[in-house]
Amino acid sequence: MASALSPPRVPKPKATQPSHYHESFLEKKGPSDQDYRKFWTGLRGLTIYFYNSNRDIQPLEKLDLRTFVKLTDEAPQGSLWDPGIHFSLVLRDQDIKFKAESLESREMWKGFILTVVELCVPSNLTLLPGHLYMMSEVLTKEEARRALEVPSCFLKVSRLEAQLLLERYPECGNLLLRPSGTGADNVSVSTRQVFNGTPEVRHYKVKREGSKYVIDMEDPFSCASLDAVVNYFVSHTKRALVPFLLDEDYEKVLVISPSQPIILKPKKLAKPPAKPPKPPIVPRPEPKGNSSVLTRKPPGSSPQALLLTTRLGDVTAELEEKLQRRRALEQ
Repeated sequence: MASALSPPRVPKPKATQPSHYHESFLEKKGPSDQDYRKFWTGLRGLTIYFYNSNRDIQPLEKLDLRTFVKLTDEAPQGSLWDPGIHFSLVLRDQDIKFKAESLESREMWKGFILTVVELCVPSNLTLLPGHLYMMSEVLTKEEARRALEVPSCFLKVSRLEAQLLLERYPECGNLLLRPSGTGADNVSVSTRQVFNGTPEVRHYKVKREGSKYVIDMEDPFSCASLDAVVNYFVSHTKRALVPFLLDEDYEKVLVISPSQPIILKPKKLAKPPAKPPKPPIVPRPEPKGNSSVLTRKPPGSSPQALLLTTRLGDVTAELEEKLQRRRALEQ
């Protein structure tokens, strides 16, 4: 009797590394490292990934460029090594040293990092026309990627809650996007800066008009996405405004009362591709008004769903008091 033949085994496809905007070997030295360590390094979006080799799938480490401050060229202190292959990446909370394989490699890494952070191909680096073309392609990809995402500094909080967050956590940034009370798709920008020693909070309206977001100014400025709105404020203040990003070791729930915790969650909005900002125009502050949009959904759906903030008693007490005062005035 003929035996049944088993179907041939089909080998599983091998997993591969995700595509990166740019990748090569880099040596990295963090604040707590004694010496440089060599990694296969890839840049994708606003994240730098570090692997043991170019065959590994899972990164060993990664860096979030949303807290980017600047890039600097330098050699290790007291070193006679070629300073042309060393550079530092300064983030809000740490300074990471890198050693590239050549001057060309160093300039390319700096160029790709600046392209995704500033949404603009840099013009002040030692780069060849071919390098600049590659970076312009990456710029197009990054603009398209961000058009599908909501900025991490967009939080479903009221005007008052935004002000309190900016006051209590200045080290986490000073620019916050929030829903506006004037329409379902409208948003507001809240900022906090110190002028002549005096902190000043300002609010700006951003109206949704078709596929565009229009910043309400004397000469209205149109943006293709919420990310472009953020980039407008950051770039036109020469990075004096920094998108609000709460550190991971903070609490995730803003407790107004023990029986009513409120989860602060970004709002999902569809956005068209972003475009680079136009020449600077001074924004006009948003007129004072009421805007209280709170979400009570459970946390855990995404990293951005667990962004904020604190159970500290003084913040809770201050928020309750201000909310009660505002409600009393509205009655």
